Amino acid sequence: MNNKLEQLEQKKKEALLGGGEKRIEAQHKKGKLTARERIALLLDEGSFEEIGQLVTHRSSNFGLDKQKFYGDGVVTGFGTVNGRLTYVFAQDFTVFGGSLAEAHATKICRIMDLAMQNGAPVIGLNDSGGARIQEGVVSLGGYADIFYRNTLASGVIPQISAIMGPCAGGAVYSPAITDFIFMVENNSYMFVTGPNVVKTVTHEEVSSEDLGGASAHSVKSGVTHFTSPNGVSCIQDIKTLLSYVPQNCEEEAPAIPYEAGNELRPKLNAIIPENPNQPYDIREVIEEVIDNGSFFEVHKNFAENIVVGFARLAGKSIGIVANQPAYLAGVLDIKSSQKAARFVRFCDCFNIPLLVFEDVPGFLPGTDQEWNAIITNGAKLLYAFCEATVPRITVITRKAYGGAYDVMNSKHIGADMNYAWPTAEIAVMGAKGAAEIIFKKEIEEAADPEAKWKEKELEYAELFANPYSAAERGYVDDVIRPEETRQRLIRAFEMLKNKSASLPRKKHGNIPL
Repeated sequence: MNNKLEQLEQKKKEALLGGGEKRIEAQHKKGKLTARERIALLLDEGSFEEIGQLVTHRSSNFGLDKQKFYGDGVVTGFGTVNGRLTYVFAQDFTVFGGSLAEAHATKICRIMDLAMQNGAPVIGLNDSGGARIQEGVVSLGGYADIFYRNTLASGVIPQISAIMGPCAGGAVYSPAITDFIFMVENNSYMFVTGPNVVKTVTHEEVSSEDLGGASAHSVKSGVTHFTSPNGVSCIQDIKTLLSYVPQNCEEEAPAIPYEAGNELRPKLNAIIPENPNQPYDIREVIEEVIDNGSFFEVHKNFAENIVVGFARLAGKSIGIVANQPAYLAGVLDIKSSQKAARFVRFCDCFNIPLLVFEDVPGFLPGTDQEWNAIITNGAKLLYAFCEATVPRITVITRKAYGGAYDVMNSKHIGADMNYAWPTAEIAVMGAKGAAEIIFKKEIEEAADPEAKWKEKELEYAELFANPYSAAERGYVDDVIRPEETRQRLIRAFEMLKNKSASLPRKKHGNIPL
């Protein structure tokens, strides 16, 4: 018996060492943590239970039978994050470069199955050279098995991917199906085809970092939602995200204790500039309304004309979508519509109430937008809001023009409560353009066309550039003092906490992709 126990301890020691001490040391020299170090940082101390520690590959191709490592390049198991059950897999780059093959994929699929069956988040810490070429099509099948489970789990449990090293080829599609992607600056990259293939096919010279690094995907493509300066910071950000989301689609988002106090925020009364064309930072509005320091922004560097993220209001988790007047005047365009639509759908999947701050002059005009399908992409955001059944509240701070007024969670598409500040302008278009169209003949025939134009602009503004016409029709529930916003939102969300709504019976909708 003692001999068998000693054999077991030896096997487990080999599994802990992975690809060996030298390879672990090489990982550290690159500024990267090992798979086990990442898991230890993510999970509560002493909570990790490993599954499949002694698994090895079953291939004899190209001499693989002489290269067997326990765990087969991925560490899998479960534990807790701040006391809440979480499943995790971490690819081990020190074993076959973290490459994925049959046994490796089977371990990941096992973890995903358990996560779905038990209603808990699954976190993938990716650091892999891609498919294990020596195992051929078996590796490709392993990827497909994972993709299928990603799709089944979508909207059932939160799925989070951290790219902590290379992620190329077919490997990128599993993270793409998950809810959120994190990347580590200067140490991770994602692309379908690498720099060498790009050079061969298109003759472009590009580095891995420029092609698919954290900066490229956080600013240009929007593939990644968060970037972190190092692996430790990345894992801390994952833990922060988990604190805002529920375990699964059947549960409510977590709340923290909150004691009511003076909820008035006088600073909001002076935040909107006198000049309606002057920008301001919507984040200042958000920070005044939410619980102090609770805003956790998503997609911060992508499509900056819209701001999305999680926050707490009276201790309860909410999702925020807000036009950003400080960037492109807060217009909606292709990228901002995609960004906001994805976030809205996540919040609706996981019972997180939505708060919308609206200051939108319309959709961005131009051939680039039209030829790249602003119609279809703008419809994604419209569809996402229309489909959402969670509590939804809108606050119109200034401009609400044209079709963008409808899209930004108006009463007409199912918002539960809509408030407007006295500075709100709710109209088909801006006063200047509207006056030019409506009073075109009078302006042309006037002795001083410029003066007449300004006169008619003021006339139109007096009639429509205010929230009261909309309030008279019930499109706005109340016109409120900005300082009262936090107080009114707390009461409204409390009133809506037991909201029950369902969509017509169907297999699923056909969102305009």
